[in-house]
Amino acid sequence: MKTRPVRVGSVVIGGGHPLALIAGPCVIESRAQCLAVAGRLARLAREERIPLIFKASYDKANRSSHAAFRGPGLVRGLEILAAVKERYGVPVLTDVHSETEVPLAARVADMLQCPAFLCRQTDLILALGHSGRAVNIKKGQFLAPQDMRAIVAKLESTGNRRIVLTERGASFGYHNLVADMRSLPLMRALGYPVVFDATHSVQLPGAAGDRSGGDGALAGTLARAAVAAGCDALFLETHARPAEALSDASTQMPLARVRALWRVVRDIDRLVRRAARR
Repeated sequence: MKTRPVRVGSVVIGGGHPLALIAGPCVIESRAQCLAVAGRLARLAREERIPLIFKASYDKANRSSHAAFRGPGLVRGLEILAAVKERYGVPVLTDVHSETEVPLAARVADMLQCPAFLCRQTDLILALGHSGRAVNIKKGQFLAPQDMRAIVAKLESTGNRRIVLTERGASFGYHNLVADMRSLPLMRALGYPVVFDATHSVQLPGAAGDRSGGDGALAGTLARAAVAAGCDALFLETHARPAEALSDASTQMPLARVRALWRVVRDIDRLVRRAARR
């Protein structure tokens, strides 16, 4: 099934276009760190001809502990993301946590993201719809894929049709997520492109006590399965040295491994698309 194409800067997700990649660090740790990761990803995108959207958060507002690192904040974070766009010419995605952040973030970001925990917040969803930007809604860990129909309807009520839906795993007992690949075609049936978040899907929420744990080594396995199931884009959080990351250290993918994974999933995507045309 061909979905509505959604343009994000120079990248088009869905509508029969090749697999896209949304990638970047979980959180902006510093200007230097963010620009370094963006530079490596932009170079990889040029060399491998990857439709790339750079992702980074200016604030991680839903941490387990009040003492957890949250990022540089809205103003400084958006300045850094603007520098990424200017220097590397890639479209940028960032997440927002309240409707008051939306118009400010929309001045910089090409795509605004609603975190999974907030996907039922009507005022936030409507503000995102009115932003004029493409919107990525992460399906809550507590929702069935069919439940996204009501959230899509909220966005559509604003006149915004630049909608993308992301699967990031479903709660399965305590401290565990399960990625159900049936979610991808079920959400795709709503007519909009679907993204698979490979690194958040291997989280173990709250398993490390004051923070989430996870098994980042399995992210590539789930990514390959999701592309075989027909997703339109992959979402990967990546870091030069994940063990030293200030957020989601156990699940971010090492930057050095992204190229090899991309080459595999690109081939899977091409095979799936050829089979669909027969």
